[in-house]
Amino acid sequence: AVEEAVTRELAGLVYPAAGAADALITSGGTESNLVALLLAREQARGGHPLRVVCGRTAHHSVARAAWLLGLPEPVAVACPGGRMDPQAVRHALAALPGGVPALVVATAGTTDEGIIDPLPALADAAAAHGAKLHVDAAYGGPLLFSGKLAPRLAGIERADSVTFDLHKLGWQPVAAGVLAVADTAYLAPLHLTADYLNADDDTEAGLPDLLGRSLRTSRRPDALKIAATLRALGREGMAALVERCVEAAEHLAERIGAHPGLRARPGGAGTSTVLFRPAAADALPPEQGDALVADVRRELLRRGRAVLGRAWAEDAPAGAPGGARKLWLKATLLHPHTAAADFDALLDLSAAPGRPGGAGPARDHGGDA
Repeated sequence: AVEEAVTRELAGLVYPAAGAADALITSGGTESNLVALLLAREQARGGHPLRVVCGRTAHHSVARAAWLLGLPEPVAVACPGGRMDPQAVRHALAALPGGVPALVVATAGTTDEGIIDPLPALADAAAAHGAKLHVDAAYGGPLLFSGKLAPRLAGIERADSVTFDLHKLGWQPVAAGVLAVADTAYLAPLHLTADYLNADDDTEAGLPDLLGRSLRTSRRPDALKIAATLRALGREGMAALVERCVEAAEHLAERIGAHPGLRARPGGAGTSTVLFRPAAADALPPEQGDALVADVRRELLRRGRAVLGRAWAEDAPAGAPGGARKLWLKATLLHPHTAAADFDALLDLSAAPGRPGGAGPARDHGGDA
């Protein structure tokens, strides 16, 4: 009953107008993407294998799922400025031989930059070619809790399936993955009968049948912690926490823009992620500048001062072509109570070596980020 209530609630969050929407609890975004490709493959059973079309910024689990399922390698299209190009998707779909079924995989919150692909345009492209659409919203999906932020995911309700992972902007311990589908009939390929688990007469007598709700047989009651969180906070409480993280990232991007020793990637924050680099790196030849970024990150980690990610991304706003590919420091803000003082320390520590408060190995900064 708990799992049923949780999946019904989350399916309704993604598909508010779909009366037959459903969802599964998974071990995380990787399993959700695997099941999404499996369902699309089974829907497309015929003479040709399913072809997956995704962006070059898609999560690595998409290509791995295709490999595990015996599908051809995905067609990875251009993502100028980090955002999937709908026109490139149309060209990729048009280039497929006639009769070949396709699945377009979009991302709502890319791993490196938190960028949301243009979902309405991608839904149009998929529909025009009779392709299925899956949205990997493992990171960005919880924006749907917020009436203020949900419009950023406009078009997600047109997807056949959507990956959600409350391990990220849901603050759940692993595992807390979800796969939502627009129609419960889409899950039919997962149905399996094993008399020792879900005998027909037991099912007819009203006993729950969860065998067709997962690739796993024995699994933990992961829905319970999600249920407890939703019961304690409600949608409004979840929305408030998500909004704080997004606002914190936007504030951090502004602070970076005002810092003399740092430069943010053009385009501002993506979901709750900000990319930036020491300004000194731009004064060096490209390879040396990227090496400086890597050195600063490692030095902060080695000295126990800050844990930052790293990402290769174009030096251009999302959707804008032509930016040089550079290495950036990555701050992903998932703590809703991050304070301005945390930003100040982090930015001073991340400035290029030799600047006041910089990350050079000869300096002592006092305090941590």
